[in-house]
Amino acid sequence: MFKNLIVAMRPKQWTKNFLIFAALIFAERLFHYHDILLVVIAFVVFCFLSSSIYIINDLVDIEQDREHPKKRNRPFASGKISKRTGIIFSIVLALISLITAFITGKFYFFIIALTFFILNLIYSFKLKRLPILDVLSLSLSFVLRAAAGGVIIKVFVSPWLIVCTFLLALFMAIGKRRGEIILLEENHAKHRHVLSSYSVKLLDQMISVSTSSILIAYSLYTFTSGKSVALMCTIPFVIYGIFRYLYLVYQENRGENPTSIFISDRPMQINIFCWLIAVLIIFYWKHIYTVISYQ
Repeated sequence: MFKNLIVAMRPKQWTKNFLIFAALIFAERLFHYHDILLVVIAFVVFCFLSSSIYIINDLVDIEQDREHPKKRNRPFASGKISKRTGIIFSIVLALISLITAFITGKFYFFIIALTFFILNLIYSFKLKRLPILDVLSLSLSFVLRAAAGGVIIKVFVSPWLIVCTFLLALFMAIGKRRGEIILLEENHAKHRHVLSSYSVKLLDQMISVSTSSILIAYSLYTFTSGKSVALMCTIPFVIYGIFRYLYLVYQENRGENPTSIFISDRPMQINIFCWLIAVLIIFYWKHIYTVISYQ
């Protein structure tokens, strides 16, 4: 049972919560060890909150998941874990997370964590059945992750971080819907009701709009960041990342599970690593230079 509970928590999906570290990096607080500790706590809180929501979502969709070629093997859909156990475990995870968020003493962080949990509860029971609102609510949950990382260390959360995060999450959410339609073919409406409101053509148009918006927003951010000359050099990494993702969605039909792309696609991983190294050098050059000079 313990092994299946770990699987139900979907630890691979915790990679989404690394977004919490964005504010720490862009606010140039990476060498403030107290802030690092707070952000790590925030990361753990959101990992447990996410897992609580994933369990609830699996319990709500248990019948539909049994019709899905991959999801039918999940612990609840396959009957490896009872519904009662899932409910109790989900409540425990949520309580641990919210209590930890509260005792950090960062009131607004607690509010964001609570809002994240409530939003995803509403998504599980209602919003995921409403076209357009389903992908918008998913995108908003990523924005809350980014905001949480800034609030817990009390730094200004740039509007550009919010906009770029929202657009990137929207892009992936739309790609996920497209991937689900392609994977499930004529049975897509049986598994997820909202898919009956979408078509591949509509989703392709939405992907086109979101793709352009991401590139424009990120480019404008580099122009206005105060480090524009250097930060503009990271634009090619973003362009490659977007185009690589589109290639995997359209040519290899892998859009149904965005997380697997970042976990398993080596070119994407290398690109993200290079982008991160470039950003760290640009933002922390003075610190790096000081360390090198001291040595």
